[in-house]
Amino acid sequence: MITKRNLPIVLLIFGASVFVAFRTLGIGKNPPTKYEKILHNVGEMLKEIHYSPKAIDDNFSKEVFSKYLSDVDVEKNVLMQSDVQALRQQYETKIDDEILGKAPIQFFSAVQEMYKKRMVETEAIYKEILSKPFDFTKDESVSLDYDKIDFPKTDADRREAWRKRLKFLSLERYSDLMDGQEANKAKPDFVAKTNEQMEKEARGRTLKIMDRYYERLKLKVNDDDRFNQFVQTIVQCMDPHTDYFPPVEKRYFDEQMSGHFFGIGASLKDDDGNIKINTLITGSPAWKSQQIHVGDIIAKVAQGNQEPVDLTGYLVEDAVKLIRGTKGTEVRLTIKKTDGSIKVVSLIRDEIVQDESTFARSTIINTDKGKIGYIFLPEFYADFDNQHGSHCSVDVAREVMKLKEDKVDGIVIDLRNNGGGSLTDVVQMVGLFIDQGPVVQVRDRDGRPQIIPDRDKNLLYDGPLAVMVNELSASASEIFAAAIQDYHRGVIIGSSSTYGKGTVQRPIGLDKNFGFIDANSDLGTLKLTLQKFYRISGGSTQLRGVSSDVVLPDLDEYSKIREKDNPDALPWDEIQKADYTPWRYAYDVGHIRNLSSERMKNNSAFSLIQTDAEWLNKRDKVSSLNLDKYREEQKQFKATMKQIETMSKSTAELNVQALPQDANKYVNDKDKADRFQNWMKSLRTDIWLEETVNVVDDMVSQKALVYNK
Repeated sequence: MITKRNLPIVLLIFGASVFVAFRTLGIGKNPPTKYEKILHNVGEMLKEIHYSPKAIDDNFSKEVFSKYLSDVDVEKNVLMQSDVQALRQQYETKIDDEILGKAPIQFFSAVQEMYKKRMVETEAIYKEILSKPFDFTKDESVSLDYDKIDFPKTDADRREAWRKRLKFLSLERYSDLMDGQEANKAKPDFVAKTNEQMEKEARGRTLKIMDRYYERLKLKVNDDDRFNQFVQTIVQCMDPHTDYFPPVEKRYFDEQMSGHFFGIGASLKDDDGNIKINTLITGSPAWKSQQIHVGDIIAKVAQGNQEPVDLTGYLVEDAVKLIRGTKGTEVRLTIKKTDGSIKVVSLIRDEIVQDESTFARSTIINTDKGKIGYIFLPEFYADFDNQHGSHCSVDVAREVMKLKEDKVDGIVIDLRNNGGGSLTDVVQMVGLFIDQGPVVQVRDRDGRPQIIPDRDKNLLYDGPLAVMVNELSASASEIFAAAIQDYHRGVIIGSSSTYGKGTVQRPIGLDKNFGFIDANSDLGTLKLTLQKFYRISGGSTQLRGVSSDVVLPDLDEYSKIREKDNPDALPWDEIQKADYTPWRYAYDVGHIRNLSSERMKNNSAFSLIQTDAEWLNKRDKVSSLNLDKYREEQKQFKATMKQIETMSKSTAELNVQALPQDANKYVNDKDKADRFQNWMKSLRTDIWLEETVNVVDDMVSQKALVYNK
């Protein structure tokens, strides 16, 4: 999530080195097709620029072969073992040659032709199976762990795999219908359905799901989409964070990073396969047109006078990418009104600022011991195309100043589920809480370490500081947490460790005519791993993440979602520590940890969450297809999740209040006001936040003792 515009000078030297490297590769004539250009350029970039490239050889080819087939047929019920074997004999060790331009691109096409043929067969299979009733009294089960099953050997094996999968989907819906009937039986107009009627309705719902899925595969997913998936598989075999973006996907990525985009100002939803207008933003192009209303169906989208694209089979996200575009450009929507009439509406795209929930925001938590400021940061966002655009470091600084004006005794920064973002902004954000000095170290593929410092001598806040993290706090979040921890500036609190993404990516366009410097190319963009992060204490955040000073049990502790659970992740290592001076008023973390441990011993919620997390982790990915056993399994699962939901909410609500400066912020926008109030309401019962506030209170007391001495 690093782009060239947000890299400091020490990293921007890669722009020149990339240009020189590719101008001196001596690649021969341009490949004749778009696919070959993309694949060959990707191969060269992986080989010549990637931080730690694997050899693109027969072993790499074998890995791509297996992963691509698994990506194409995730549930392994379309292709046959004979298909896989035929493909293996011809292509398993040839993909590397295709990547390097030594052989024509054939594997991708061969897979697609085979898959399309098998799709016709499996479509007939699922329709035939769903035309007959299921027997839910039979004692059998289905495996849902697709990593542990193989492609079917025979047509009978494939049909049986489909039968069990469709039976499971129908059983889920049949059980839901039973629950609904039980819940509604006391209503005056209730009409009971027989078991046979509910079973038929459940099959009908499953058939609808399957029809829509196959419709999307046939109408939306084209050769470009499938080729993009092939390239993505290749680059992900290098490491989990190298990505290939086709042009539309790159634009969407930039929009997510910047917090703004150019569109029509309408949110969409999927309604039984139709793309419907869900809400309109006041003042937006869609709202101003007075021709588009909530509930309208968008049937087609055209870019200006171009041929419109039929949205049949499209997901909402696919439709959004078509509707968004460049500011000032025209998009034509074919709208089906609620009265059945059809009209074409022409709109000019304009800037749409995303909801404020995507940006930093703060509130006050009052305790018996004082007043704690809370800052929520969902990601390290930055608008690199607009110097006056949103930057999280600027927004967080503003929130800190507001909290200081309100004379808080300590501050909590919540980075839970924050996947990272701008490197420049995280360095500047660390600088808000330290005098000056190194923040993070980076090293390129040549082994040259560089220190990225905070050079600003101004210190915005010097009081008690806690940083909340969990398993999905990654990249820039880990840089921030690691720096705060290494300086002994504050306390890290949350799951046993963060995600463990310690690598730097940069988007590079695939067009050789521009020396790969322009990140936006008609051939697409490669977000390429160029460097690794290292803490100022020397160790990498890669794979190990940042260990919390105070560990709180949570539901995902045992889920295999961290970097270390990906076999293609780069390894952990360490370099020489940087020269830095720890915080002059370091906290006694051991004492703070002990105080928290004592509280948690008396908190049954955390012990139950720990027990339930372990139970969920041990659940086998096998489900019974017997109605009674399935419902018993679901009863236990739902009871556990209900217990977790109950235990995750504090019985004694936190005293959360809006800052005086924000009291009237949304007075003219009821929707935003309601969302803000709901956000504060969710904080009041957050037991992880409750314990974090207790920890900050301990830090406040410890600080007072130090100052009194």
